[in-house]
Amino acid sequence: MQGDLHVRFGGRLWETYHRKVVRRPSPSLHSTTIDLCLSLYDWARFRSTKSGIKVHTQLDIRTEISTSFTITDAVVHDVNAMDSIAYEPFACYIFDRGYFDLRRLYHINEVSSFFVIREKRRPKYEITAGEDVLEGTDNVLQDQTIRFTGKRNCTNYPSEIRRIVYYSPEMNRTFTYYTNNFYLKASDIALLYKNRWKVELFFKFLKQHLRVKSFWGNSENAVRIQIYVAIITYCLVAIIESELKLNRDIYEVMRILGSSMLVKDNIKDLFSHAEYDILYKNDGQLELDFTS
Repeated sequence: MQGDLHVRFGGRLWETYHRKVVRRPSPSLHSTTIDLCLSLYDWARFRSTKSGIKVHTQLDIRTEISTSFTITDAVVHDVNAMDSIAYEPFACYIFDRGYFDLRRLYHINEVSSFFVIREKRRPKYEITAGEDVLEGTDNVLQDQTIRFTGKRNCTNYPSEIRRIVYYSPEMNRTFTYYTNNFYLKASDIALLYKNRWKVELFFKFLKQHLRVKSFWGNSENAVRIQIYVAIITYCLVAIIESELKLNRDIYEVMRILGSSMLVKDNIKDLFSHAEYDILYKNDGQLELDFTS
């Protein structure tokens, strides 16, 4: 009877955890600077020789869709963008080490959200739980619960925090992460941070394919509107790819949609194998067969 009660209670806890934590979004916050000509965009003066603006974006690494973004002057530091985020309870926010600010991270902990961030400079701390070195096949070297001992760090983050040291065989180096998530496995925390690089691919896609390096107008409104249109376009295409379960690259989806603007067929029919063959494979190019 007692064993059945423990099984039912444990199962209920796992269902609650899976519903509130596993299924929640995992936004990755990052920024990119867009350089502008000083003589044409003097309202965005960045340095003595050039102007610039900065786009701060939250990208859900599961869906690869931007959940929110803000545009600021290039001189605004990345950590200031953390103040404008409406943190969602039980969501896990992934930050680069440029956002390492313990006071702001503790605010995330207070609103029942989770964070994963890479270590910027090794702070002083004491270990409250966890072994010095772990032996296993998941490349996790350390998984510890710590408290900061430095006067300033202890004031800014008075609670316990999880410290994970992970070895990346692909890069042949170790990475140290801090998180307030004590539920996920250490290897899953490392995988979450690894997938943070999807936001880098998002910015690369934005600059290469959606024309945000050259602008049609010189005013601040003209620049902002063009960036808004570019991000909205990306999100719409990503939503179409996700909702229709196309399993195609976003750039490929955008190319098919762009070449079918005047087609009245159902949008899903455009991505059938027959339509794909007509649009791309039968393009009039000669093919040489060296097998015969």
